[in-house]
Amino acid sequence: MASLSDEQAQELLWDWRFWARPNQIAPSGDWLTWLALAGRGFGKTEAGAQWVRERVAQGHRSIALVAETQKDLEEVMVARIIAIHPPKEAPTVRYKPVRLTWPNGAIALGYNGTEPNQLRGPEFDTAWVDELAKYRYARETWDMLQFTMRAGEDPRVFVTTTPRPIPVLREIIKDATTVISRGSTFDNAGNLPAQFLAKLKTRYEGTRLGRQELNAEVLDDVPGALWTRGMIDAARANVVVPDMQRIVVAIDPSGTGGDEDNGDSIGIVVAGQGIDGLGYILADRSCKLSPDGWGRRAVAAYHEFGADRIIAERNYGGAMVEHVIRTIDRRVSYREVVASRGKVVRAEPVAALYEQNRVRHVAADLEALEDQMCSMTGDGFLGDGSPDRLDAGVWALTDLMLLDAGYDMISAVG
Repeated sequence: MASLSDEQAQELLWDWRFWARPNQIAPSGDWLTWLALAGRGFGKTEAGAQWVRERVAQGHRSIALVAETQKDLEEVMVARIIAIHPPKEAPTVRYKPVRLTWPNGAIALGYNGTEPNQLRGPEFDTAWVDELAKYRYARETWDMLQFTMRAGEDPRVFVTTTPRPIPVLREIIKDATTVISRGSTFDNAGNLPAQFLAKLKTRYEGTRLGRQELNAEVLDDVPGALWTRGMIDAARANVVVPDMQRIVVAIDPSGTGGDEDNGDSIGIVVAGQGIDGLGYILADRSCKLSPDGWGRRAVAAYHEFGADRIIAERNYGGAMVEHVIRTIDRRVSYREVVASRGKVVRAEPVAALYEQNRVRHVAADLEALEDQMCSMTGDGFLGDGSPDRLDAGVWALTDLMLLDAGYDMISAVG
């Protein structure tokens, strides 16, 4: 290093292949999709930006940049691409819509996972897709992108994401044209603060969240779980939302003080029964807020969805819940319920509704609820903390679909 001239040392600073770890460099071969499954802080964004830079240097000219949101597109992907270029090679940027232009004529256009139809029409030879597993419309965005990859002689896609067990990601993993690089947060320990790593290891090592977010494991079914990923996939498939007969907001009180770092969440789930007789999970508004905060969130959901009732479990704070709700809005229709059986026994009939394909998941952001479902087994809940979201969902679907069938696991109060 000491023998390098100033010019050589400057060049070395921009030499990605000198600095990169092997699992951050594109594999050789005739793959169509390179999938980097890696934990947070691994360096996925750096790898994606550098791969785009290399593709431009190799002569590829039409590039798609796809992020979860427009904000992520501009502040993460575009910002990093600009930062990793030597000044003379850096592209110029135009925003709204995003367009990058390199000195050699290569052009990148920006898209986001909330508007997949934007991808209709253009043609690309290169695409970088960041955090696909988080997209609201992951399937639709991925499918639309495939139709655009028809420019040049060697079109390729690089997907950088922390894994979640969504159907489209599992299909990409199984595709014979996909090559996979894996890595954990701790692979990048040399570039991350030691205190940050120590805190993550202490708090999350060995947990399902840690295995997913730090070690990049794709977590599928838990042995003995009442819900499987296949059941969740079926609940999400081909959903057409009809008019609702009834809608309820169910609250599972935690008894904690609303500390965002400690204690369980307040489960708040909105569900309805359609005129087709099926159940629909419409929203998950669970949170860690003060009583006033979660109460206002529940009442807001009640009005937003035109709900018929708010219901809450009396056993663990229901009386307090009613006081909170009445303080915010005395006009809300409210009912307490009392559990006469344990969580597993209450959950089993609701899981049976899913087995019978009688429940649909409407909202896009139900991953946390679905993870809790897939961690509830016949022997109890195997996830972290309390199944607060799941409990609220069970209360809601029981009230909507099981009370009239003679279900006796709960009793209504008031």
